[in-house]
Amino acid sequence: MKKTSGRLADGREIVYYDLSDDAVRTAVDRRPMPATEALSQIRHDPLLDEWIGVTAHRNARTYHPPADECPLCPSREGRMSEIPEPDYDVAVFENRFPSFHGAPGKEETEDSAGLFRHAPGAGRCEVVSFTSDHQASFADLDEEQARLVLDVWTDRTADLSRSPGVEQVYCFENRGEEIGVTLSHPHGQIYGYPFTTPRTVRMLRSVAEHAAKAGGNLFDDLVAAERAAQERVVIEGEHWTAFVPYAAHWPYEVHLYPRSRVPDLLALGEEARAEFPRIYLELLRRFDRLFGERESRTPYIAAWHQAPFPGGSADSPVDSSVDGDPRLAARDEFALHLELFTIRRAPGKLKFLAGSESGMNVFINDVPPEAAAQRLREVAS
Repeated sequence: MKKTSGRLADGREIVYYDLSDDAVRTAVDRRPMPATEALSQIRHDPLLDEWIGVTAHRNARTYHPPADECPLCPSREGRMSEIPEPDYDVAVFENRFPSFHGAPGKEETEDSAGLFRHAPGAGRCEVVSFTSDHQASFADLDEEQARLVLDVWTDRTADLSRSPGVEQVYCFENRGEEIGVTLSHPHGQIYGYPFTTPRTVRMLRSVAEHAAKAGGNLFDDLVAAERAAQERVVIEGEHWTAFVPYAAHWPYEVHLYPRSRVPDLLALGEEARAEFPRIYLELLRRFDRLFGERESRTPYIAAWHQAPFPGGSADSPVDSSVDGDPRLAARDEFALHLELFTIRRAPGKLKFLAGSESGMNVFINDVPPEAAAQRLREVAS
C-alpha cells in the first residue's frame, strides 16, 4: 500500500492509498474555494449524561447531486471534484461539512447550577471513497481492493487516535437513500469523537458488571455462546465469526467478530486481516440477495466498534478522570467487532424508528433473529 498526502484548495487534507507502489499523485486542486469554516459545538445532556453535537453549518452540505456532478468521482477536464486525480484506488479527505472539527478547547458552563455545559466540537471527520467507480458498491470490490480498505481504516484509526482531543475513532458506511445517504458514490466515513460515545460507555459498563458477577470477559462469553448454539451463526471462518445476535435490534443484523479478541483495528493480526475480505464481501453480497433482484442493493449501515483511547488526548475538554468511569476500563477488555444491519424488513417495507424506538429506545423487532440467520444462510454464494 502506498500512501500519498496532499491538500485541497481550501486547505483540507486529502490522502490517496494505492495498491501499486508506482502510483504518482501530483494533481492540484485549482477550484476557487474559501477556507473551511466549521462551527461545531458539543453540549451535555444532564438527564442522560451524554454529549451531542450542534453543527449548523452542516445544513448546507451537498444533497443528491446528479451523477455527472458527483464530488467523489475523479476530476476530469472541465469538472473538478473533491478528488483532483483522474483516477484512484482509495481516497480519504477531510469532510467539507464535518460534525466534529478543529482543536479542543475548555469546557464552559452557562448557568450557576452547572446544568448547561458545552465545549468546542473538536475532532475530525473524514470521507473514505472506496473506489473511483461511481456505479460500484463495496460488495463489487474484489478481495485485494477490500483488503486495501481494511488497511486504510487501520491507518486512519492510527492517525486520528493521535489527533488532539480525539477519544474514540469510528469507521462506518451508510448505503442507500433509505438510510439517509446523500451521495450515491460508494463511500464511508470516519469520525474522531472528542468523547467516548454513549453506546460504547454502555458496553464497557456491561463488561465491567459481567466481570464482577461472573468473571471472564462478556464479549468472549457472548461469542462463545453464539458459536455453541449455532442457530444464529451465519458464517464461520478460521479467524472470524458472523452471527445474528440473540437480541437483535434490527430485522437483519449481523455482528462480525475476530476469533482472537483485540481492542481495535490496530491490534488485528495478519491472519485475520487476510481472511476478512472474503468473509465481509460474502456478508455484503448475502445482504444484497435477501430481498430479490428488484431490490438487489439492500440499504445498510456497517459500523466498526473500537475501544476508546484511554482518557483521550491530554487536551480533551471532556473529563474522563472520574474514579470508576467505565471509559477507563482496560482497553484489552473491549472487543473489536463490526455490526452490519439493514432497515429493510421485507421487500418494499422498511423498519422505521417510531414511538417505542425513538421515544424510549426500546426496539421492537419484527423478524426473529433465528429466522434472519436462517435466511442469511439460504442466500449464501
